[in-house]
Amino acid sequence: MQPKNLQRLLRALARQGLDVNYFNGVYSVRLINSPDAPVAEVLLPEGFPIEAKALKQLANLANVRHPNGGCVCRACATPDFHPGDAGIAIGSVVETVGQVIPAAVGSDINCGMRLHVADLTIDKFLAQRDSFVERMKGDYFFGTRDVTMTAHTMKALFQYGVLGWLDAMFDQPTGSFVKSDLEQISQESESIFLSGAMEGDWKLAPEELIPDTGLVRDGGLATIGSGNHFVEVQQVKKIENRSLAYAWGIREGQLAFMIHSGSRNVGKYIGGMWRDRTKATWPKGLKYPESQIFPLSVHSHPELVASYLQAEATAANYGFINRLLLAELLRLRLREVYGDVEAPLVYDLPHNITLAEGQGWVTRKGACPAHSGQPVIIPGSMGADSYLMVGKGNAAFCNSASHGAGRIRSRFDLSRQGASQTESELGLTGVDCITLRAERRIEEAPAAYKPIQSVIDVQVEAQMVDVVARLSPVLTFKA
Repeated sequence: MQPKNLQRLLRALARQGLDVNYFNGVYSVRLINSPDAPVAEVLLPEGFPIEAKALKQLANLANVRHPNGGCVCRACATPDFHPGDAGIAIGSVVETVGQVIPAAVGSDINCGMRLHVADLTIDKFLAQRDSFVERMKGDYFFGTRDVTMTAHTMKALFQYGVLGWLDAMFDQPTGSFVKSDLEQISQESESIFLSGAMEGDWKLAPEELIPDTGLVRDGGLATIGSGNHFVEVQQVKKIENRSLAYAWGIREGQLAFMIHSGSRNVGKYIGGMWRDRTKATWPKGLKYPESQIFPLSVHSHPELVASYLQAEATAANYGFINRLLLAELLRLRLREVYGDVEAPLVYDLPHNITLAEGQGWVTRKGACPAHSGQPVIIPGSMGADSYLMVGKGNAAFCNSASHGAGRIRSRFDLSRQGASQTESELGLTGVDCITLRAERRIEEAPAAYKPIQSVIDVQVEAQMVDVVARLSPVLTFKA
């Protein structure tokens, strides 16, 4: 079924330089003045807004090619598709050959999702909610967490990710994690995408975090971050795939703990550095691309491509550790308040990263890998259900899925207008949001986001993912 006023919409987009077509729930887009560029496809539920800015950003990304060789061979976008602040639409996925595009990942390198479950009833949890929340506020907001690391441990985590951090902690545990069950964490590394260990290089990390000797007290580790990042307590509401849920240790009524964060200031440091370095390598005398999206070519600068990928991996390793430590602090506090709670890891996966896939690399910006049989975590807003899915390995969408519902209203719009709206209009009735900044409730209100059920349904219909379990929010920590 076609959207209403489709032809009028397509004509309006054409006036903005976009060749857009629609068929069976999928919009295809290409720049009118670039007929040789690959057609990018966007899967959107019926009734979702078509944002010209996001379409233009995706078409620009699909058109990126280096004059010395290298191009985008495939481009698509997931249903949480919306404009990005840095010129790259959120929900974009590109497969490149002969080039990488650092800007397509940006500075929030290895932002991702992590999910734990616990055999703890909602009644038991709520009976001591206040005690648990106060402890977590101290760790997440007031800096009472102790994430002290030795210089050796910091270098190991940048170099080898979770596996390097574990080896170093087994040798010399520090901070709050002297109380951790390191054997459990070690076993859980199998439930992290790529085992949480990429080929990094500690020498590429910020200097202040890699001293030769002594202790490092990193204020960025085990922090949630701003924007749409969160730590949320949930309840497993309904199981849809019983065999997979059983295999993954999921049961109805369990509590779940979902974490959304990334590489924090390390990602900003590395992403910003490579944004500038990539632009500086553009061939002298050639006009900059109109989109201001600069690639690195394997043909002219193979050493820079390798260096960028290693730098991105270094920040990605930090992102895996950041989510692990956020979860481990929560698990330590659970045990203090509720006794011997195991809270095993279900899965941890990135959604802002470049990976060697296909003919070269696949870069996902606000989209997660969804290979066949792989767990996929798709959160709703803090007033809507979240979903544990299983990937179907749909090559038409580069084996990808959405990383959430996607914003429909900007933070600026909500901060400007939201104060005049009621809790009901913002979707905040009954929402338990733990934050030190009142405006965060409004900026991240459920009304800011697209309906998650439509986002899930259209991806199931397109055979990108299937539902394993549905989780409902209990309370959400927002920094």
